[in-house]
Amino acid sequence: LGIERTARTNSVGYYEVPALPPGVYSVEIQMTGFQAQQAKNVLLEVSKNSVQNFSLKVATAQEVVTVEATTPVIEATSITVGQTINQRTVQDIPLNGRHFVDLALLIPGTVTPPQNGFLTAPLRGQGSFAFNTAGSREDAVNFMINGINLNDMVQNQVTFQPTINTVSEFKVDNSTYSAEYGRNSGAIVNIATRSGTNNFHGELYDYLRNDFFDARNAFNTKTVTDTNTGAQVPNPMASFKRNQFGGDFGGPIIHDKTFFFLSYEGLRQRQGLPFAANVLDDPTRAAIQAGSSPVAKALLNLLPQANGTLNNAPAFLGSGVAPVDIDQGTADIYHKISDVDSLHGYWVYQRDHRFEAAAGTSIPGFGDTRDGHRQVLTLNESHIFSPTLVNEARLGANRILISFTPNNTTDPGSLGLASALGPNETFMPTIVLNFLNATQFGAERAFPQGRGDTTFVLADTVSWINGRHSWKFGTEWRDFRNNNFNSDPGSLTYNSLTSFQNDTPDVAIRTVGNVANRINQAALDFFAQDSFKIKPYLTLELGLRYAWNMTPSEALDRFATFDPATSSLIPVSEPYAQNAKNFQPRVGFSYDVFRNGNTILRGGYAYQVDQPITGFVTGLSSNPPFALPISVRTTSSIATLTSAFNGKPSTISPAMINPDFRNADVQSWNLNVQQQFGRSTALMVGYFASKGTHLEIDRNINQFINFGKPNTAAAPNVPFFQISASSPILPSTATQPVTLGTITERDSTSNSNYNALWVTLNKHLSHDLQFNTSYTWSHSIDDVSRNANGIVIPDSLDVASGRGNSDFDARHRFVVNAIYDLPFKGNRAISGWELATIVSAQTGNPFDIVVPGSGITGIGNTVTPIVLGSISVSGNPLGQWIVPTGTDASGNPSFANTFQIPTTTLGTLGRNAIYGPGFADADLSLVKNTKITEKMNVQFRVDAFDLLNHPNYGQPSRILSRVTGTPKQIGSLFTINSTRFPTGDSGSARQLQLALKLQF
Repeated sequence: LGIERTARTNSVGYYEVPALPPGVYSVEIQMTGFQAQQAKNVLLEVSKNSVQNFSLKVATAQEVVTVEATTPVIEATSITVGQTINQRTVQDIPLNGRHFVDLALLIPGTVTPPQNGFLTAPLRGQGSFAFNTAGSREDAVNFMINGINLNDMVQNQVTFQPTINTVSEFKVDNSTYSAEYGRNSGAIVNIATRSGTNNFHGELYDYLRNDFFDARNAFNTKTVTDTNTGAQVPNPMASFKRNQFGGDFGGPIIHDKTFFFLSYEGLRQRQGLPFAANVLDDPTRAAIQAGSSPVAKALLNLLPQANGTLNNAPAFLGSGVAPVDIDQGTADIYHKISDVDSLHGYWVYQRDHRFEAAAGTSIPGFGDTRDGHRQVLTLNESHIFSPTLVNEARLGANRILISFTPNNTTDPGSLGLASALGPNETFMPTIVLNFLNATQFGAERAFPQGRGDTTFVLADTVSWINGRHSWKFGTEWRDFRNNNFNSDPGSLTYNSLTSFQNDTPDVAIRTVGNVANRINQAALDFFAQDSFKIKPYLTLELGLRYAWNMTPSEALDRFATFDPATSSLIPVSEPYAQNAKNFQPRVGFSYDVFRNGNTILRGGYAYQVDQPITGFVTGLSSNPPFALPISVRTTSSIATLTSAFNGKPSTISPAMINPDFRNADVQSWNLNVQQQFGRSTALMVGYFASKGTHLEIDRNINQFINFGKPNTAAAPNVPFFQISASSPILPSTATQPVTLGTITERDSTSNSNYNALWVTLNKHLSHDLQFNTSYTWSHSIDDVSRNANGIVIPDSLDVASGRGNSDFDARHRFVVNAIYDLPFKGNRAISGWELATIVSAQTGNPFDIVVPGSGITGIGNTVTPIVLGSISVSGNPLGQWIVPTGTDASGNPSFANTFQIPTTTLGTLGRNAIYGPGFADADLSLVKNTKITEKMNVQFRVDAFDLLNHPNYGQPSRILSRVTGTPKQIGSLFTINSTRFPTGDSGSARQLQLALKLQF
């Protein structure tokens, strides 16, 4: 880019050039009376220091002596622990789906996500939106692109996956990072985008995947058993087709001054999703058609006819195509204004369209469509005041527009349901047929919904070199605007065929009102840090960061909360107290043990604070009076429902936030030693730990006082039975009392801790080989593992009752990625071959065994069983993961001597006490580069994902519904019914990808 800087050493020869963008540089040293020396091809990686030492000799000639540059393979100048993924690794390793977030799985401390992950579980066609590393929650990662926020602040997931071809470098810092970085406590992800150069360069590419080349998923067997005849019949392979295509082009606009880089990538994925649901047989359909119920007749027309059997009953078996379309374009401009000023701009726009054919439905013709539009703009200006004083100013915006719309637009009026569930009924309700094993169709609850969010960022960093001190000072202002809307078409549940035939649903539920809000949340951070070279071989790093994470507000004061002191619903403008005391010290050292730069001992401590997501407060605008949750749980005719849904709710379950809610904080510390071997290989061994406090947790403050006893008006069994008569919102009256159900309080009283051994062995490219490998032994413990869990602790009045292994805990993990240029020399057919691989293996994640129902505490599926004897884990993913150890009086297998289902007490089995199947995956790429001309290359590659076709199984079913029964009933407990990730994602089955690139 034509960047040139001049710096001066101090009296002991120490020098530093601050605030350089990543790239390859030449460093020249000059001093009167000494030979000038030059080091070429000095690599400076993103968010990392590069060390280049010189030894000057008395001049005997005028020529410049060129020395070989030393690319650092160990970190000798910072307490930050992390890893950089260079551009070649980003471009060449076999990434399933080519999702950049998956690169984080290559670093020590990061684990393959559990099956029950929320942000970490891959989304069809779009990959994962977060990751778990170093014992942190999935929503504790700070993604930055060119120094600007890349997070969706509603859930703190990455806004979008930048196209791999636009990523220059990728660095993850996941322990004791410097005070320069904050906002989240988990990890800092720095993405540097590619810029143009003085030479025009670009590429065109196409990646193809087709189920024709793939192995079957373990649960998509070649044949299935016909339940009528018992014969084996063919089972079609689930369809899967993906095409990723695009190109990029960059070069100079003005030579040595202005450069551009443009890119486009498209994705088209078509995947078959299975449907299997019990439906009505032909005689029953005929009886409904001959009956007098207009609603039953209308709903009957939406149910497909049976074409098979399921659960020994008539069923519809089929599949639906679920398309995903993504288009992403970027523009990058770098302009050298003068020798002391430069400007870098980057803009990206992504449009994604996803058709969820099977969301919220058991039969085809429903589901929803999800459209997203995402934009990010970054603008960076650097000004050099002097060789020792540099200022970097950053301005950015992050924009998201998402909508979720039901696919089926049947007018509820045409079904005879125009006013059955109250006013503003636009979409048909969800229909649940419990008499057909819960077959479900219609619109989804809480749909349509959507949001439009914008984050503005203004930041500035000053770098100042003063003798042995390298100072950085900075500030960042973030302003997040979150606009939401959602409505609820409601649901009708029929428990019997008679209810369905007679238009008398057994349960009718709807939240009346179109919930909307405009939430604003701002934050202001300051930091100062000093890297102090006490001696040439000893560096002390001191830093302090301050964060004022301002309490969210709603534009029209549409927040209401439950007040336990008065048992009332009250309006509130400030949901919780301001968190303005977030001082975050960072301290550590780096010691060159033998003073030769080959053995570095480092240690560090950091206190880091999370900025809360706005999702914490969104539920406050869904409380009355903004939304009225109405349910009728007695068998009622459609006609009589109209008055009920135009009235006052009889029961509510409000959301609230602890007024003393605190920002989550994590303390991390480590001690590690790095050893360099030769010029390109380094080993690191270290102890890493963290302790999280004030982590968010949901709990029910209206839990049953006496476990297992009923809750009635005559004998209330909860702390808050009904809304007070003096409540300013929805007060109870003598004739219309408003009963209180679950009261979900978002609190900040959860804790976590993490201890680990990390071992890494990394080799930079030499002798045609480069690799990064790591082994992690770790143990992560917490009360709850993610914010999206809801209420999961057994006893809401005792947060520690949920303490156990983290959902993402994996005791052992090994991962290696490598690229090897095959040593074939000769003509174009012989030369240009390379192999690239990713191999990962880890032990299983834990899962929670719970008993069904909510009769013990008031919250279902949270209470664990009572343990009576030893638990036998078979380790057989195709059988029962946990097997019975005894028999009942009839000789049937029984868990009666292992578990007891409690009725009036909590269980004794700890949370996440049993571990499920592990994960192992090997991906391999074979690449052939063929030079057409000096500046043009054709690359053909074959990627094999899950090369060994090793099925990675999901977690067993975890609800203990019985301990004795028939062999069929007992045999269905603790079985595994899917792979960890669905077809098309990591480790599901062997899949091949073909790609062709034209590079110039």
